Amino acid sequence: MKRCPFFGICGGCKYDFASPNYRTEKLAELKKLPVTGDAIWTDTATRRRADFAFADGAFGLYQHQTKNIVPVHNCPLLVPEINNILPKLATLPWNGSGSCLITLCDNGIDISVNSNVPYFSKEFKSAIEKLQNVIRSTWNDRIVNQSATPTITFDNHTVNFPTGGAFLQPTVQSETALRNLVLQAANGATRTADLFCGLGNFTFSLNADGFDITGIGIKRDLFKHPLTVGMLSKYDCIVMDPPRAGAGAQCKELAKSNVSKIIYVSCNPATWKKDADILTLGGYKMSQLIPVDQFVGSSHWELFSVFNR
Repeated sequence: MKRCPFFGICGGCKYDFASPNYRTEKLAELKKLPVTGDAIWTDTATRRRADFAFADGAFGLYQHQTKNIVPVHNCPLLVPEINNILPKLATLPWNGSGSCLITLCDNGIDISVNSNVPYFSKEFKSAIEKLQNVIRSTWNDRIVNQSATPTITFDNHTVNFPTGGAFLQPTVQSETALRNLVLQAANGATRTADLFCGLGNFTFSLNADGFDITGIGIKRDLFKHPLTVGMLSKYDCIVMDPPRAGAGAQCKELAKSNVSKIIYVSCNPATWKKDADILTLGGYKMSQLIPVDQFVGSSHWELFSVFNR
C-alpha cells in the first residue's frame, strides 16, 4: 500500500502514513526540539482504540474540517478486532449525535458512547447485545450491556478497565517502548513516585507510589494540588505522564525540590517545552529527549525525556 485509501477524505490523519515520505514529513514537527536520540516508530494495524462519530444515523470519522461523517469500515491503523466490528457498528440504530470510543481490552471490546441524547433506546440495546466480542457498552456512562469486566494488562499486572474511556496508550507496542525507556532511566532509584499514573503503565513495574485524579493511584488532583516540596523530599525519582495540558503546577514544585531525577513523558510538545523551561530554570539539565510516533498519521508526538539535578 503506497497510499491510505482514506487519506484526504476522513480527517483522522494529517500525514499519509503509507507514503514513502511519511517519516521525513512527520519528523519536521520536531525541528525546534532538542532531540537526543532516534525516533521510535509504531507499526500500522496496531492501534487498539479509536474514537468514531455518529449523527443522523451515519457512523464513521469526520471529514477534514467539517462535520460530515465519512463511513470507514476498515482503517489500516486499527487492530483487526476493531475493523471486524466497524461494519456492524455502522448499522446500529444511532440516536442523535455524539462519539463512540472503541477499545480492545485483554478479554474483548469495550464501547463508550457520549451523546447529546441522554438515554439509549431499546432498539440500540437489543442490537448491540447481539455483537460478538463486545463485552461492555456504555451510553453517557450508563451501562447498556455487560457480559464481563474489561481488563488491561501492563507488564503482567492486570487491572479493570473503567467505564467512560479511561486514558490508555493507543498501541501496546508504543506503551511497551515507553515503559522500557522509563524503567531503564529509573534504574537505581530507591523510591519513585508516578504522577498522573493512570491505570499503571509505569507504576507496577517501578514499584512506585502512584498519584492521580482517576486510575489506580492515590486520588489527588495534581493540577490543583500538586505534590509539595515537602512531599517530594522522600523521592529520588519522579515519573510524570500528564494529559495534553501538561504539568505546570507540579513542575513549579519540582523546580524547588531536591529530587535528583525527573522522567517526563508528554503527549504535547508545546506544553512539554513550557514545563521543561520551568525545570531548567530550577536547575535541572535535560539528558534525554526521544520522540515516539505512537499517534501514527497525526501531527502529534509522544516525548520521553529525562531531567537530572
